[in-house]
Amino acid sequence: MGLLGAAIGAGLAVIGAGLGIGKLAAAALEGSSRQPEAAGNLRTTMIIAAALIEGVAFFAIIVCMLFLFIQSPNA
Repeated sequence: MGLLGAAIGAGLAVIGAGLGIGKLAAAALEGSSRQPEAAGNLRTTMIIAAALIEGVAFFAIIVCMLFLFIQSPNA
C-alpha cells in the first residue's frame, strides 16, 4: 500500500508542476503580447518562477522516492 501511495504522490507532483509551468508560460506570453516592451522582465520573472516550481516538484518526488526505497524497521 505504501508503494502505491508513493507512486501516486510522485505522479501528482509531476502533474502539478506541469500544470503550474504551463499556466505560468501562458500568462507570460499573454503579458508579453499585451506589452512587448516588458517582455524581457516577464521572461526573467517567468524563468525564476519556473525554477521554483521545478524545485518544489523535485522535492516532492524525492520524498516519494524515499518512501519507496527506505523501509520502516517494523516492516
